[in-house]
Amino acid sequence: MPIFPVRRAAGLFAGLALGLAVLAGCSSQGASTDCGLDACTVTFERGVDASTTILGVEAKLVGAEGDQVTVEVAGEQLTLTTGQQAAEAGGFAVTLDSVTDQQVKIRVSRNPGS
Repeated sequence: MPIFPVRRAAGLFAGLALGLAVLAGCSSQGASTDCGLDACTVTFERGVDASTTILGVEAKLVGAEGDQVTVEVAGEQLTLTTGQQAAEAGGFAVTLDSVTDQQVKIRVSRNPGS
């Protein structure tokens, strides 16, 4: 009996299970996410109570004024500006990608050293 089809089926099942786990781990209100295994880009709508759960932690938009944004990630508040180095919160690196009148886009990634 060939082992190859069994290994292929096991690999396919593992990949599907991982994909479902990543999708099931996200929930949003006033935000959209684009996630990989170790990082997510979150786009918050301005003017609403925007939050999402990504990578096992909650991220929410606290406020935005000009090019300065306050977000809460893993229970820690961070004030970010576009172009600054990543700030750390709960073992995650957080950067501000962009700010417009309609939305705020941040990137949250796992810190390799954590």
